[in-house]
Amino acid sequence: MISVDEALSRAFDLVRPLAAKTVPLTQAAGRMMALPATAQRDQPPFAASAMDGYATCGDTTSFDVVGEASAGHAWQGELTAGRAIRIFTGAPVPIGADRVVIQEDVTRTGHQITLSANADRSNHIRAKGQDFRAGDVLSPRLLRPSDIALLAAMNLAEVSVIRRPVVALIATGDELVMPGERPRDDQIIASNSFALKAMVEAAGGAARLLPIARDTEASLTKVFELAADADLIVTIGGASVGDHDLVGKVAAGLGMERAFYKIAMRPGKPLMAGKLNGIPMLGLPGNPVSSIVCGHIFMLPMLRVLQGQPAKGPQMHSAILTEDLPANGPRAHYMRAKLQTSKGQTTITPFQAQDSALLSVLSQADALLLRPVGDGPRTAGDIVEYLPI
Repeated sequence: MISVDEALSRAFDLVRPLAAKTVPLTQAAGRMMALPATAQRDQPPFAASAMDGYATCGDTTSFDVVGEASAGHAWQGELTAGRAIRIFTGAPVPIGADRVVIQEDVTRTGHQITLSANADRSNHIRAKGQDFRAGDVLSPRLLRPSDIALLAAMNLAEVSVIRRPVVALIATGDELVMPGERPRDDQIIASNSFALKAMVEAAGGAARLLPIARDTEASLTKVFELAADADLIVTIGGASVGDHDLVGKVAAGLGMERAFYKIAMRPGKPLMAGKLNGIPMLGLPGNPVSSIVCGHIFMLPMLRVLQGQPAKGPQMHSAILTEDLPANGPRAHYMRAKLQTSKGQTTITPFQAQDSALLSVLSQADALLLRPVGDGPRTAGDIVEYLPI
């Protein structure tokens, strides 16, 4: 068995960022920019009023109102001393204006205004290009909603992004049937692939649920053929050493170059990875919790690399342990746990039941509490690491 860190390193060696493509901004959220983006105009493109009020010219307290400007409707003219225009937030400030006086500091009579004695002296004008200038560059990043708004303001309708990785999900086993079918008494529902599909899509990938591969070499071979155009192949189950665990054997027969098999972690020991005819492949355990935990630890980081993000393991966080725990053994243990935050402090409590078949416990969990290899006894109050899920 190898360590989780060593397995991650070998898994990262299997993947490379995919090619770029240009997409509309409406399709860019959550994706990694492939190239820098250059602003096509200043923002704001003109000196703009930051408040509702009056744009004035001159250092006096009374002004003649000669016009009006609102957002999208500039006043065509130039202010001279002693004159003002009514102006609204976002409207272009006319040439000659010194400042915008907020309407609360003004008394208006007909076409004349008088400023109050204690009127705010701020100019309330957003300078042209105050936010950014034409030619400014936005560097590649994972695009958040605020980044999409910035690109739109830069007058860019499209952006170059890494294309979405296609992940082929292959559940294996004679015991499996799809949700909604009528299983025999000796069959179970194929649930793991649905969780993994949701995880892939939440991480920016495109998941394809392939037909269940039965426990025959012919069936597995046929389903592997259906995955020939994927960017990552993820099998579920069949990666152990039982008589019916055929994934490794069939994949090897099809040309898989194995990177590793078995890791020192629980749940998830029978994990396999390699390349199948040039396509990265990850063989997850069949137990529901094991496959989903390994999806968090290995599949999602590999998926991020395919999308042009750094090759990093899961981002761990710290919390205060609420109860004593015995020493851990020779495998890293990712315990299902519950977080609670009170008065700025986050505590974590592991569930008593940690069986890798218990989906109900995993559904209640919002964290995986990490017990490192050989970690000694822990007491309540210790700081421990966890992965949010």
